[in-house]
Parts: sequence; C-alpha cells; structure tokens
Amino acid sequence: MSQLPDWVKLAQEQWNWRGATRPPFAVVPNASQISVWDFPRPPKYVEDCRQVVICFNGQEIARTKNAILVLETSHPPSFYIPPKDINFKFLKPSTGNSFCEWKGPAQYWDINDGVNQLKKVAWSYAQPFDEAKMIADHIAFYPTQLHCTVDGEQVLPQPSGFYGGWVTPELVGPFKGEPGSESW
Repeated sequence: MSQLPDWVKLAQEQWNWRGATRPPFAVVPNASQISVWDFPRPPKYVEDCRQVVICFNGQEIARTKNAILVLETSHPPSFYIPPKDINFKFLKPSTGNSFCEWKGPAQYWDINDGVNQLKKVAWSYAQPFDEAKMIADHIAFYPTQLHCTVDGEQVLPQPSGFYGGWVTPELVGPFKGEPGSESW
C-alpha cells in the first residue's frame, strides 16, 4: 500500500515518544545494554544473524539465523522468522485479524502438535505497508507459551497479553505493556 489512508496517518501521529530522546523514567543502559527507548518510531527493520529456536512441547517449530527484528520505541523487538525456516506441519491459519498503524493488516496462526493446540500464538503480514515489506510473509511468535531462545538464551515475553516482543538480556526498559504504560 503506497498511499496511507488519513485515519492511519492520524493513528501514527498520536505517539509522543519516537526514539529521539529518552523519557525521564527510562532506564539508562550501561555499555553492554540497549534501551528500547532508543528504538525509532516508525519502527526500524533489522536483519539478525543470531540463532533463534522456537519449540512447543519438545517439537521444533522454527530455527533460523535469518530473523528480522522490528525495533520500535518502548517495545522489546519482535522476531520475524522467514517461512523457509518454519515447520508448517505445526501451523495453521487462525481466525481473526488485527491492524498495526505501522505495518498494516495482520493475520494470526495456531500451533497444533497433534495433541495440544495454542490459538493465535503467532502472526504475520501478507501485505504489509511498503515501509514494512521486509517482513512480508515472515511469522512472529508470542513467546508466552513457547520455548524461545536467542543464541541459547531463553527469552522472556513482553509484558501484557497483546504485545509480542522478546525480552533478551541486553535490553532495558521499561517496556510497553507494563502497568502504567497505557499512555506511552
């Protein structure tokens, strides 16, 4: 979609924090840390060569060294996995959808290992906005009910049930989704 509708532009304009300056409540990172408050808005899309592994009940769902990170102010990154590195025998399209003012319309995915099922545990953008075309057809996973690692380190889920960021050891926040973060 090359021309954004006015209602999308209005939604994008609502954000006060855009990565240019850290708010006074942000944790100041040390030399080995990264502040999510330094990430830009609109988001930045970055290739990441670390080993990412996603498992459910001992079954490997995905493994890649070709993830794309979405870096957005106040959010831990979401890791988008290329389709070639996903075992689709476990994934099925889910019902429902959502809309991101930066990426466009999203669809959801369920995981089923033949015994257990997780509903809407992943999402993707088949036709993202032009600015997000790097993640077209890549799939991001909520780490809440999955075992997700980055270079062997287990990730923590971003606070809240809505956001799908992965908290890795080098990140400092606070993170969108924590209590009191509704206004930013």
